[in-house]
Amino acid sequence: MGTIAIAYVCDNLIADQKIFGGKYLLASLNSVQWFYETDKKFQAWPRTAGPPVVMNPISRQNFIVKSSLDQ
Repeated sequence: MGTIAIAYVCDNLIADQKIFGGKYLLASLNSVQWFYETDKKFQAWPRTAGPPVVMNPISRQNFIVKSSLDQ
């Protein structure tokens, strides 16, 4: 029981009382501009990727999948 009490007191002092300083959120996480720029990055089009691959689970090798039209 003593360990739980010590852990609670330490957690309360560090996280809730902020004895080492700091804010609840980083400034970048609070910024609306940061949110919109990040969202714009993730929603960018066209998304580019390599060719589709199939992994052989035994040898852990990736093989490029080719359709009959690509040959």
